Amino acid sequence: MAPWPPKGLVPAMLWGLSLFLNLPGPIWLQPSPPPQSSPPPQPHPCHTCRGLVDSFNKGLERTIRDNFGGGNTAWEEENLSKYKDSETRLVEVLEGVCSKSDFECHRLLELSEELVESWWFHKQQEAPDLFQWLCSDSLKLCCPAGTFGPSCLPCPGGTERPCGGYGQCEGEGTRGGSGHCDCQAGYGGEACGQCGLGYFEAERNASHLVCSACFGPCARCSGPEESNCLQCKKGWALHHLKCVDIDECGTEGANCGADQFCVNTEGSYECRDCAKACLGCMGAGPGRCKKCSPGYQQVGSKCLESAGFFSEMTEDELVVLQQMFFGIIICALATLAAKGDLVFTAIFIGAVAAMTGYWLSERSDRVLEGFIKGR
Repeated sequence: MAPWPPKGLVPAMLWGLSLFLNLPGPIWLQPSPPPQSSPPPQPHPCHTCRGLVDSFNKGLERTIRDNFGGGNTAWEEENLSKYKDSETRLVEVLEGVCSKSDFECHRLLELSEELVESWWFHKQQEAPDLFQWLCSDSLKLCCPAGTFGPSCLPCPGGTERPCGGYGQCEGEGTRGGSGHCDCQAGYGGEACGQCGLGYFEAERNASHLVCSACFGPCARCSGPEESNCLQCKKGWALHHLKCVDIDECGTEGANCGADQFCVNTEGSYECRDCAKACLGCMGAGPGRCKKCSPGYQQVGSKCLESAGFFSEMTEDELVVLQQMFFGIIICALATLAAKGDLVFTAIFIGAVAAMTGYWLSERSDRVLEGFIKGR
């Protein structure tokens, strides 16, 4: 519970200020929590192992001309074995094999350090390929090129040319993946040995396939010309080996909102908003309205804004208004000529009232509505 404010103006003000500063700020003044970003995808263990081996081999190249150091190198090599295959060189290479920020590499190295030492001292001669011995045979993280999955099955198209050379075998070289071929643009089929949608065979032999693009709207074709179409893409219809655009707007194939109209495009259509003067429309602008929006009226073939109740007058009403105007002018001149005589002034006021009453009697409802709407 906060203490009561002290007596005196200045102490009380200071007390109030300190109390205000200790209050929690509003939500909009409080710092927002940092946005949470999704963690980066973890590399496949095979890729981590390959990176470790590549870094290890670079370390061997970097230390190929090193020795034990010290004074008498010849004596050291004779008594402590050659530096080339020494434990000293192995330790120097392993110290720099993983970057400081590569957690996966450090974890894999910790798990496989004894295997690396075993290969270094006992297996180099019979298994010179460290990647094959460590990553594939020992840790079983990788597969030979052209194979995939836990059993290292051949990719579609064979191990020599996976996916026919026109795609990527998912999981190739690892113990994971589905082996599905992700074909290059223009190629398709299980092993990318066919031409994909919108392409045709321009050239083929026992080991080579060239797929070229069909003419624009053709989904299948026998050649590059407009008249070589065999099947059309969506939004087009085949007619005498040519693909003709379908008018979705004219065939009621479009699906536009109540306050939109349809515009045909090549192979498709667009829905665009009606003019604000329209309640439903058949095209762009106030001249294509089905009905007029509130505040607009039909003038000829267009829906236009109403300029006020004067714009709604008939010709007869305009004649009456003109007569009233001229009558007012005549009465005003007569009053001035009489130099303010009350008789003429009374006649003037009466004439104005009579003409105004006559005119408004026919239009009172519309006048009232016009004033209410501010028009």
